[in-house]
Amino acid sequence: MLAFVDKIILPLLSISHSRKIVEVGAEFGNTTLKLLEYCRVVGGHLFVADPAPRFDVEDYKRRYHKQFHMLKDYSLEILPHIHDYDCILLDGDHNWYTVYNELKCIEKMALRNQKLPIILLHDTEWPYGRRDMYYFPDSIPDLFRKPYAKKGIKLGQSILLESGGANAILNNALYENGPWNGVLTAIEDFLKQTPLPYSFHRCYSNNGLGILTPKHPEFDKNVQNLITASGL
Repeated sequence: MLAFVDKIILPLLSISHSRKIVEVGAEFGNTTLKLLEYCRVVGGHLFVADPAPRFDVEDYKRRYHKQFHMLKDYSLEILPHIHDYDCILLDGDHNWYTVYNELKCIEKMALRNQKLPIILLHDTEWPYGRRDMYYFPDSIPDLFRKPYAKKGIKLGQSILLESGGANAILNNALYENGPWNGVLTAIEDFLKQTPLPYSFHRCYSNNGLGILTPKHPEFDKNVQNLITASGL
Protein backbone atom coordinates (compact mmCIF):
# COMPACT_ATOMS: atom_id res chain seq x y z
CA MET A 1 0.00 0.00 0.00
CA LEU A 2 2.89 2.35 0.79
CA ALA A 3 3.89 2.63 -2.89
CA PHE A 4 0.57 4.29 -3.69
CA VAL A 5 0.31 6.71 -0.76
CA ASP A 6 1.99 9.87 -2.03
CA LYS A 7 0.79 9.82 -5.64
CA ILE A 8 -2.72 8.35 -5.31
CA ILE A 9 -4.04 7.80 -1.80
CA LEU A 10 -3.23 11.16 -0.17
CA PRO A 11 -4.44 13.18 -3.18
CA LEU A 12 -7.61 11.09 -3.22
CA LEU A 13 -8.18 11.74 0.48
CA SER A 14 -7.70 15.44 -0.17
CA ILE A 15 -10.08 15.80 -3.11
CA SER A 16 -12.73 13.75 -1.29
CA HIS A 17 -12.29 15.82 1.91
CA SER A 18 -11.88 12.63 3.95
CA ARG A 19 -11.57 13.22 7.70
CA LYS A 20 -12.40 9.87 9.28
CA ILE A 21 -10.20 7.08 7.90
CA VAL A 22 -9.91 3.38 8.71
CA GLU A 23 -6.75 1.37 7.98
CA VAL A 24 -6.99 -2.42 8.09
CA GLY A 25 -3.57 -4.07 8.27
CA ALA A 26 -0.79 -1.70 9.35
CA GLU A 27 2.17 -4.10 9.73
CA PHE A 28 5.26 -1.86 10.15
CA GLY A 29 3.20 1.34 10.33
CA ASN A 30 4.82 3.14 7.39
CA THR A 31 1.54 3.91 5.61
CA THR A 32 0.02 4.64 9.01
CA LEU A 33 2.52 7.45 9.62
CA LYS A 34 1.64 9.18 6.36
CA LEU A 35 -2.08 8.87 7.10
CA LEU A 36 -1.55 10.29 10.58
CA GLU A 37 0.34 13.28 9.18
CA TYR A 38 -2.57 13.90 6.81
CA CYS A 39 -5.02 13.64 9.72
CA ARG A 40 -2.96 16.07 11.77
CA VAL A 41 -3.14 18.68 9.00
CA VAL A 42 -6.89 18.34 8.32
CA GLY A 43 -8.05 17.64 11.88
CA GLY A 44 -8.96 14.07 11.06
CA HIS A 45 -8.91 10.72 12.82
CA LEU A 46 -7.32 7.40 11.86
CA PHE A 47 -8.65 4.09 13.21
CA VAL A 48 -6.13 1.27 12.73
CA ALA A 49 -7.29 -2.36 12.90
CA ASP A 50 -4.51 -4.94 13.23
CA PRO A 51 -4.30 -7.90 15.64
CA ALA A 52 -0.49 -7.87 15.66
CA PRO A 53 1.01 -4.50 14.63
CA ARG A 54 4.77 -4.54 14.13
CA PHE A 55 5.49 -0.96 15.18
CA ASP A 56 5.70 0.90 18.48
CA VAL A 57 2.04 1.61 19.16
CA GLU A 58 2.75 3.59 22.32
CA ASP A 59 5.15 5.86 20.44
CA TYR A 60 2.49 6.54 17.80
CA LYS A 61 0.00 7.31 20.56
CA ARG A 62 2.38 9.83 22.11
CA ARG A 63 3.07 11.53 18.79
CA TYR A 64 -0.48 11.50 17.41
CA HIS A 65 -2.68 11.16 20.48
CA LYS A 66 -5.51 13.24 18.98
CA GLN A 67 -5.52 11.50 15.61
CA PHE A 68 -4.55 7.88 16.35
CA HIS A 69 -6.93 5.13 17.47
CA MET A 70 -5.41 1.61 17.67
CA LEU A 71 -7.74 -1.40 17.62
CA LYS A 72 -5.89 -4.69 18.16
CA ASP A 73 -8.22 -7.33 16.77
CA TYR A 74 -9.28 -8.98 13.53
CA SER A 75 -10.95 -6.64 11.04
CA LEU A 76 -14.16 -8.66 10.96
CA GLU A 77 -14.50 -8.19 14.72
CA ILE A 78 -13.81 -4.45 14.58
CA LEU A 79 -15.51 -3.15 11.44
CA PRO A 80 -19.10 -3.69 12.64
CA HIS A 81 -18.36 -1.23 15.44
CA ILE A 82 -16.85 1.62 13.38
CA HIS A 83 -19.36 3.96 11.79
CA ASP A 84 -19.58 6.86 9.37
CA TYR A 85 -16.04 6.85 7.97
CA ASP A 86 -15.03 8.57 4.74
CA CYS A 87 -12.34 6.21 3.50
CA ILE A 88 -11.07 2.73 4.38
CA LEU A 89 -7.84 1.01 3.36
CA LEU A 90 -7.94 -2.79 3.27
CA ASP A 91 -4.49 -4.39 3.46
CA GLY A 92 -4.99 -7.13 6.03
CA ASP A 93 -5.51 -10.84 5.45
CA HIS A 94 -5.31 -11.39 1.68
CA ASN A 95 -7.95 -14.05 1.09
CA TRP A 96 -11.44 -14.23 -0.39
CA TYR A 97 -13.31 -14.84 2.86
CA THR A 98 -11.76 -11.94 4.76
CA VAL A 99 -11.92 -9.38 1.96
CA TYR A 100 -15.44 -10.29 0.85
CA ASN A 101 -16.75 -10.03 4.40
CA GLU A 102 -14.83 -6.81 5.05
CA LEU A 103 -16.67 -5.39 2.04
CA LYS A 104 -19.98 -6.67 3.38
CA CYS A 105 -19.30 -4.92 6.70
CA ILE A 106 -18.62 -1.70 4.79
CA GLU A 107 -21.81 -2.21 2.80
CA LYS A 108 -23.88 -2.48 5.99
CA MET A 109 -22.35 0.71 7.34
CA ALA A 110 -22.94 2.55 4.07
CA LEU A 111 -26.59 1.49 3.86
CA ARG A 112 -27.19 2.38 7.49
CA ASN A 113 -25.60 5.83 7.18
CA GLN A 114 -26.54 6.52 3.54
CA LYS A 115 -22.90 7.34 2.90
CA LEU A 116 -20.48 5.55 0.57
CA PRO A 117 -16.87 5.55 1.75
CA ILE A 118 -13.96 5.30 -0.64
CA ILE A 119 -12.47 1.80 -0.42
CA LEU A 120 -8.80 1.11 -1.22
CA LEU A 121 -7.63 -2.50 -1.49
CA HIS A 122 -4.06 -3.71 -1.85
CA ASP A 123 -2.91 -6.94 -3.58
CA THR A 124 -5.53 -7.00 -6.30
CA GLU A 125 -2.99 -8.38 -8.81
CA TRP A 126 -0.44 -11.23 -8.65
CA PRO A 127 0.26 -13.03 -6.40
CA TYR A 128 -2.94 -12.66 -4.33
CA GLY A 129 -5.47 -11.36 -6.80
CA ARG A 130 -6.50 -14.95 -7.58
CA ARG A 131 -4.86 -16.87 -4.72
CA ASP A 132 -5.70 -16.91 -1.02
CA MET A 133 -3.13 -16.28 1.68
CA TYR A 134 -3.82 -16.72 5.39
CA TYR A 135 -1.97 -14.86 8.14
CA PHE A 136 -4.17 -16.61 10.69
CA PRO A 137 -5.55 -19.80 9.06
CA ASP A 138 -7.60 -20.80 12.12
CA SER A 139 -9.61 -17.59 11.81
CA ILE A 140 -11.05 -18.69 8.45
CA PRO A 141 -14.05 -21.09 8.50
CA ASP A 142 -13.25 -24.53 7.11
CA LEU A 143 -15.66 -24.09 4.19
CA PHE A 144 -13.75 -21.07 2.89
CA ARG A 145 -10.16 -22.03 3.77
CA LYS A 146 -8.31 -23.55 0.84
CA PRO A 147 -5.65 -26.21 1.38
CA TYR A 148 -2.45 -24.26 1.94
CA ALA A 149 1.25 -24.62 2.60
CA LYS A 150 4.26 -22.48 3.42
CA LYS A 151 5.72 -22.76 -0.06
CA GLY A 152 6.71 -20.20 -2.67
CA ILE A 153 4.78 -18.84 -5.66
CA LYS A 154 5.91 -18.42 -9.27
CA LEU A 155 4.25 -16.07 -11.74
CA GLY A 156 2.34 -18.02 -14.37
CA GLN A 157 2.27 -21.25 -12.35
CA SER A 158 -0.76 -22.32 -10.34
CA ILE A 159 0.79 -24.91 -8.03
CA LEU A 160 3.25 -23.90 -5.32
CA LEU A 161 6.97 -24.54 -5.68
CA GLU A 162 8.78 -27.20 -3.69
CA SER A 163 11.59 -24.72 -2.99
CA GLY A 164 12.21 -21.03 -3.54
CA GLY A 165 9.71 -18.66 -5.07
CA ALA A 166 7.88 -15.64 -3.71
CA ASN A 167 6.47 -15.42 -0.18
CA ALA A 168 7.54 -18.94 0.80
CA ILE A 169 7.20 -18.11 4.52
CA LEU A 170 3.48 -17.37 4.19
CA ASN A 171 0.43 -19.65 4.22
CA ASN A 172 -0.41 -19.74 0.52
CA ALA A 173 -3.32 -21.59 -1.08
CA LEU A 174 -2.04 -24.62 -3.00
CA TYR A 175 -3.68 -23.50 -6.25
CA GLU A 176 -4.45 -20.25 -8.02
CA ASN A 177 -7.82 -19.28 -9.58
CA GLY A 178 -11.25 -20.81 -9.08
CA PRO A 179 -14.18 -19.65 -6.93
CA TRP A 180 -13.69 -18.05 -3.50
CA ASN A 181 -9.97 -17.59 -4.16
CA GLY A 182 -8.09 -14.30 -3.96
CA VAL A 183 -8.57 -10.59 -3.31
CA LEU A 184 -9.67 -9.59 -6.82
CA THR A 185 -12.19 -12.42 -6.91
CA ALA A 186 -13.67 -11.19 -3.63
CA ILE A 187 -14.07 -7.67 -5.04
CA GLU A 188 -15.71 -8.94 -8.23
CA ASP A 189 -18.11 -11.16 -6.27
CA PHE A 190 -19.00 -8.24 -4.01
CA LEU A 191 -19.67 -5.90 -6.95
CA LYS A 192 -21.95 -8.47 -8.58
CA GLN A 193 -24.40 -8.40 -5.68
CA THR A 194 -24.05 -5.08 -3.84
CA PRO A 195 -26.80 -2.46 -4.27
CA LEU A 196 -24.21 0.26 -3.70
CA PRO A 197 -23.31 2.36 -6.78
CA TYR A 198 -19.53 1.89 -6.86
CA SER A 199 -17.04 2.41 -9.66
CA PHE A 200 -13.98 0.13 -9.68
CA HIS A 201 -10.56 1.49 -10.68
CA ARG A 202 -7.32 -0.49 -10.81
CA CYS A 203 -3.58 0.15 -10.61
CA TYR A 204 -1.57 -2.83 -11.81
CA SER A 205 1.90 -2.19 -10.36
CA ASN A 206 3.26 -3.04 -6.91
CA ASN A 207 0.92 -6.06 -6.52
CA GLY A 208 -2.07 -3.94 -7.46
CA LEU A 209 -4.37 -1.37 -5.93
CA GLY A 210 -8.15 -1.53 -6.26
CA ILE A 211 -10.12 1.68 -5.74
CA LEU A 212 -13.87 1.64 -5.16
CA THR A 213 -15.44 5.10 -5.35
CA PRO A 214 -19.03 6.38 -5.39
CA LYS A 215 -20.11 6.30 -9.04
CA HIS A 216 -20.01 9.82 -10.48
CA PRO A 217 -18.66 10.80 -13.94
CA GLU A 218 -16.56 13.75 -12.74
CA PHE A 219 -15.12 11.91 -9.73
CA ASP A 220 -14.41 8.83 -11.85
CA LYS A 221 -12.49 11.08 -14.24
CA ASN A 222 -10.48 12.58 -11.38
CA VAL A 223 -9.54 9.14 -10.06
CA GLN A 224 -8.44 7.92 -13.48
CA ASN A 225 -6.39 11.10 -13.93
CA LEU A 226 -4.66 10.45 -10.61
CA ILE A 227 -3.83 6.89 -11.64
CA THR A 228 -2.53 7.98 -15.04
CA ALA A 229 -0.45 10.83 -13.63
CA SER A 230 1.06 8.56 -10.97
CA GLY A 231 2.65 6.29 -13.54
CA LEU A 232 1.84 3.33 -11.26
